[in-house]
Amino acid sequence: MGIATVAVFSEADAGALHTRMADQSVCIGGAAAKDSYLNVDAVLDACRSTGANAIHPGYGFLSENSDLCRRCKTEGVVFIGPGEEVLYQMGDKLSARRVARKSGLPVMPGTEEPVSDDEAIAKAWELGFPMMVKAAAGGGGIGIHVVHSMAELEPIIERTRKTAQAAFADSSLFYERYLEGASHIEVQLIADQYGNVLHLHERDCSIQRRNQKLIEETPASAKLPGDVREQIGRLARQLGREVGYTNAGTVEFLVTPDGHFYFLEMNPRLQVEHGVSELLTGRDIVELQLQCAAGTRFTMRQSDIVANGHAIEARVYPEDPDTCLPRVGVVTGLGLPAG
Repeated sequence: MGIATVAVFSEADAGALHTRMADQSVCIGGAAAKDSYLNVDAVLDACRSTGANAIHPGYGFLSENSDLCRRCKTEGVVFIGPGEEVLYQMGDKLSARRVARKSGLPVMPGTEEPVSDDEAIAKAWELGFPMMVKAAAGGGGIGIHVVHSMAELEPIIERTRKTAQAAFADSSLFYERYLEGASHIEVQLIADQYGNVLHLHERDCSIQRRNQKLIEETPASAKLPGDVREQIGRLARQLGREVGYTNAGTVEFLVTPDGHFYFLEMNPRLQVEHGVSELLTGRDIVELQLQCAAGTRFTMRQSDIVANGHAIEARVYPEDPDTCLPRVGVVTGLGLPAG
């Protein structure tokens, strides 16, 4: 697109691939995320010192941070993502559930407000088991636990609160019904600044370990009857229009084997697995993000976004195969499936 780029990096990532691909690179702090990638002041300082006029927040760290979005607006820098209010609404899972219900989406049964320790037992009996205990500010599969009985509840609540406080600086929890055997299906949205909300079809992210996605594929034709596929795409766009969504985002659903589906959450950012949707549709999602942020109006319609073929992404985890503990090393052999 002819746009010059600046890569930011922590001291631990000096010389990383992205720093070598960019036109410029700037160190923004120490190895700890709080000193670099989570440091809003450091990111904005890098922006000022290089004369950058837009920030792409990626898909981790500050990507859903409404404070960064607000600070960008104050400083005249374009935040390549949705607006501050949308980030605030959809970044909190309880708020997102309320917005989705108001927009006409079926929402998983659960508590509508944060659950306090005093009411934890009563609310659990009210919802029934099995259920999920979830961090309201959670993301990336962190702060989620399945509870099968009352005996498990108290220690899981304590553990989840500690995890949520450490990871998100917010210990608020809520309950949600747990569906055995449901598929995790997400719809990729892209929206310009003029109310045009489109989807780039859906992805199946059901193969997970410890709530972390391992395999993502598109389309999810094996899991979704045609009418359900059409419905979730339509409802995802409907939610996007209702909240005034702009830029790239993902609406996530749980789909039961008999075809019932429920809104799970919205990720108001680019996701790691966006590449499979690009392969399926031939559309570069990051290029579309930049166009949206620049105020370009879509000329394409939903009928122009055609699914062609099939794409699968597999994530590689560097772990000891016996203990499943992290073990970083060099990839010495790679065999790609060739049919």
